[in-house]
Amino acid sequence: MTTPEPADRVLARASLADGDPTAWFDRLYTAAARGEAEVPWTRGTPNADLAAWISPGDGRRALVVGSALGDDAELLSAHGWAVTAFDVAPTAVDAARARFPESTVDYVVADLLHPPGEWHHAFDLVVEIINIQAMPREFRPAAVASLAGFLAPGGTLLVCEVAEESTDVATWEGPPWPFSRAEIESVAQDGVRLVSLETIRDGARHWAEFTR
Repeated sequence: MTTPEPADRVLARASLADGDPTAWFDRLYTAAARGEAEVPWTRGTPNADLAAWISPGDGRRALVVGSALGDDAELLSAHGWAVTAFDVAPTAVDAARARFPESTVDYVVADLLHPPGEWHHAFDLVVEIINIQAMPREFRPAAVASLAGFLAPGGTLLVCEVAEESTDVATWEGPPWPFSRAEIESVAQDGVRLVSLETIRDGARHWAEFTR
């Protein structure tokens, strides 16, 4: 018996065939809400690596990229950050608001490839954890440029993606599509510079910190 292919990969292929690299996210969340699929990156708890890094926000502005069901955004909010959290999937944003009805996080629908202009150089902390890797490489330069553009002078940008060096690229089937070290380093643009880059989780992921 053949094992059914995960819904995220099926929907991603269909979305890409239509020329849209992000439409499949909302389709996946919608299917999951109906009990017809699983969202593989939602676990009901904040990212452990972000939790290990966390520092007091003291009211400074933070942006969470691809906020999913809100766990990372709520973690930052609990530590004093004034958080804006966005996702391209309206279903995900609605679910995050429903999970945390008393939250001070500003959950919004937005597209990393076409972000609001007022977010340019606006955030003291930007968090990108395993989102851009869901896009094929031809879409990544625009996504990375947006990411760098969010960061305010003196701010911190955190980037975590699956490490290409830990995978057999020849046989890998996405999404996600892992990041090479060079792709991570490419975030250092538009005045943004790399502070540190390491591999974590036994080499499975890149973890990078940038500043402007």
